[in-house]
Amino acid sequence: MQNHFLVHGKLVFQSYQLKLLASLGGLLILLMTTGPAWSESKPFMDPLIQASKARAELVQSVQKSVVHIKVEQKLVNVRGPFQNRPRQEGSGSGAIVRSDGYILTNHHVVGEADKITVQLYDGQELKARLIGTDPATDISVIKIEGKDMPVLPMGDSDNILVGESVIAIGNPFGLSHTVTFGIVSAKGRTGMGIAEYEDFIQTDAAINPGNSGGPLVDLEGKIVGVNTAIFSRSGGYQGIGFAVPINMARRVMNELIETGQVSRGWLGVGIQDMTPELAKAFGLDKAKGSLVTGVMPATPAEKAGLQKGDVILRLNGESIENSNALRNAVADARADATVELELVRNKVVMMLSVQLDERPRQVGEADTNSDNRNSTPELGFAVQELTPETAQRLGYQKTESGVVITAVKPESPAFNQGLRAGMMIVEMNRKSINSMADFQRVVQASSTEEGLLLLVKTPQGSQYLFLQVD
Repeated sequence: MQNHFLVHGKLVFQSYQLKLLASLGGLLILLMTTGPAWSESKPFMDPLIQASKARAELVQSVQKSVVHIKVEQKLVNVRGPFQNRPRQEGSGSGAIVRSDGYILTNHHVVGEADKITVQLYDGQELKARLIGTDPATDISVIKIEGKDMPVLPMGDSDNILVGESVIAIGNPFGLSHTVTFGIVSAKGRTGMGIAEYEDFIQTDAAINPGNSGGPLVDLEGKIVGVNTAIFSRSGGYQGIGFAVPINMARRVMNELIETGQVSRGWLGVGIQDMTPELAKAFGLDKAKGSLVTGVMPATPAEKAGLQKGDVILRLNGESIENSNALRNAVADARADATVELELVRNKVVMMLSVQLDERPRQVGEADTNSDNRNSTPELGFAVQELTPETAQRLGYQKTESGVVITAVKPESPAFNQGLRAGMMIVEMNRKSINSMADFQRVVQASSTEEGLLLLVKTPQGSQYLFLQVD
């Protein structure tokens, strides 16, 4: 069964008791005895009532900074020359983070939109423009014209604890400014296939389609996360939602506002997580750290002397729990930064100083609007020619040719069937794909309604996938 990522009990009080009197002839007889009046037992409820009132006041204040986002995107017919197609409409949520009208939301809400409209808490609608977008974290920044707007203050997602209460605010199914209440279920969730850089906060506060981009707020009224996706087998909410931590989103947001793009550090190594068996083989007490499986030539890693088989334990003194933590830490360090790595080589602990490079433009960051011949908007993915440099970076042979997937739109047919950035397309409708010309030829001759049969390849193997517009 395939999983999809889409970008409360009830307390009952009774004022009576039930007492079992007798069983006669197989019949149970119950007597209802009136208990004390509810008003007489109210004092012990005062703390709960006060907490409920305080939460309601908090919500009233926070809601003023939350906006409803409506988007439109032109649908392009990739099968022929007729480009006049209906416009696809969508919606999401966002939070005002600066009084001059900057709004934080998701890339999959606004990143590919032709038109963005923001509806404020008071119902006023304003046009918005895209300031910058980062598919790698699914974070975008848009702006409306205004001043002295209500701002949602930012918290510290590193300090929030599992079990803390949180509030999700958004516009599920078009129901504006809906509020749900829950707890932080987990932190540091990775490997979900939602974004390239993942460090999600998991929550059981109900999140549904339309909540994307809305804030996850703590009980101090500060945003601690950007609601992004849910885990679901049915397409609806099932108690597991994911939010981008605000500390990650804040850095991305600031760079998008300042420069329009995000700078990330790059090391140039292949890595994998440690297992108990690997830890024992490499002389470690615990299965922590990131194991270097390869060092790319002419990269910061090679220049600094990193070797295959090194186990990286710390970066700038911060513990590296797994490979995802290393990727995030290197990216956050930014280009040209010098970082100190603590690693184990041949069971000996050593320190290594590395000056990072700018992370090369990766697949997954390509502009899917730049050339419609390289994309299938209806199916939700884009591709580019596989160059030797890209092949090496992704773990393919440098001599391989074809097209590689550069972006997959969340909740699209491609995403739902398992297509991800970095996969290589080998065949389409049983025809070999060795170049962009092959890709464009098959797409133009095919019907997305009838479907496309793809054979896709990763460094781990190949699989067939069938894509179709419902």
